[in-house]
Amino acid sequence: MTYAEVARRAGSPRAYRAVGNILTTNYDPAIPCHRVVRADGSVGGYNRGSAQKRKRLEAEGALW
Repeated sequence: MTYAEVARRAGSPRAYRAVGNILTTNYDPAIPCHRVVRADGSVGGYNRGSAQKRKRLEAEGALW
């Protein structure tokens, strides 16, 4: 899912940057913010580092 898709589902399609800012400050493991990627398919940022985000996505089979 992309940041834009999250914004659209939340009812604010142009708020994709706000979604990114909110997820950057999320440290609640119950919210899987590592699963949100950029529209171009790149991993994007993560509050625990991009390498950790990539590692988690690979462990879930989301990246090849």
